[in-house]
Amino acid sequence: MSEERFEGSFTQQEPIPEAGIEAAIAVLRHGRLHRYNTAAGEVAEAALLEEEFADLIGAKYCLAVASGGYALGCALRALGVQAGDAVLTNAFTLAPVPGAIAAVGARPVFVEVTDQLVLDFDDLAAKARASGAKVLMLSHMRGHLCDMEALVALCDGLGVRIIEDCAHTMGAAWKGVASGRHGVVGCYSMQTYKHLNAGEGGFLISDDPQVMARAVLLSGSYMLYARHRAAPPPEAFEAVRLQVPNVSGRMDNLRAAILRPQLPLLADRVARWAECYQALEAGLRGVPGLALVERPDEETYVGSSFQFLLPDWSAARIGAFLGRALARGVELKWFGAADPVAFTSRYQHWGYAEAQCLPQTDRILAGLVDMRVPLTFSVEDCAQIARIIRAEALVVGQGPEPEAVVLPVIQ
Repeated sequence: MSEERFEGSFTQQEPIPEAGIEAAIAVLRHGRLHRYNTAAGEVAEAALLEEEFADLIGAKYCLAVASGGYALGCALRALGVQAGDAVLTNAFTLAPVPGAIAAVGARPVFVEVTDQLVLDFDDLAAKARASGAKVLMLSHMRGHLCDMEALVALCDGLGVRIIEDCAHTMGAAWKGVASGRHGVVGCYSMQTYKHLNAGEGGFLISDDPQVMARAVLLSGSYMLYARHRAAPPPEAFEAVRLQVPNVSGRMDNLRAAILRPQLPLLADRVARWAECYQALEAGLRGVPGLALVERPDEETYVGSSFQFLLPDWSAARIGAFLGRALARGVELKWFGAADPVAFTSRYQHWGYAEAQCLPQTDRILAGLVDMRVPLTFSVEDCAQIARIIRAEALVVGQGPEPEAVVLPVIQ
């Protein structure tokens, strides 16, 4: 009997809804793609999108921008981060987060993470005091939320303001409070692999009128900020409108038109991802040598990716496991690889940041395996993937030690 093989694609997303396609065609037909280019009496798609997302997430203000990475950099500038300032962030994150910090001339200070893949609060407090950092760029990496109430209380005591990177948590919540609503600013991504798909795109949300006024000006509003319907009132701009540099990163009306019909679909997508995630979790629970990342009851998570740990496995054993899984159609990423691969890298690879030592994070990343879960997967697909991972983890984990590290090549 031959071994089963998964035939699906780990990079194929669902198509854009027909309403989004029709709206995009309408924008292409009239040609007014720039957000401030409107006909008499017309409200720009970008302005409507901001208003609708602010309402969905429960924020006073929202700004649509060109990418999630731009949103992060814009948030740092809007909070007044200057060149040379220390900015705290997770040691386990993706390159755009420390990249945004470095791009404004600031210094990333990496904070240890726990086995639950969230911030270590003791290390955060120590690093905040030692560095003098006044801003934490909190990455909800791969959709894992820490205890947000405890974090806010800790940061308030430390005098640290929070920017939330919600690229992996749009639609998530902690004790019912939407991800992005605990910090001064919440930043989101609409890149193809995220929870709304415009190819690229980003949001900033905030309840702080001065921060958002600066963000709108930074994004390239010129003196047209009154055309924003989810922005502070004009008087919030008066003191800063000639002081804030234009670092253009506006969202255009074409992307906004694609996104607006997707907003009402977010809750259903979160529910479907939960079903897929739970099928993977059920299929992998109890595998010897494989540890799941347990989710707290207070967390409403979005299962658009799945992580597990192979504690104490050698690099050679993990490489053999990854290769065998790939041969059966299951694409897994490993955060312990010596060199960055595709989208996967870790803090030692970011040469623009000061060298730092994080032994706890090193131990965790050495055994951390990651998998994308697109909504083109069914629950049955996820159950099959779990069977394949389980089988190969048992074969490799209980077999002889491989002689060399051989990593599979994933395009």
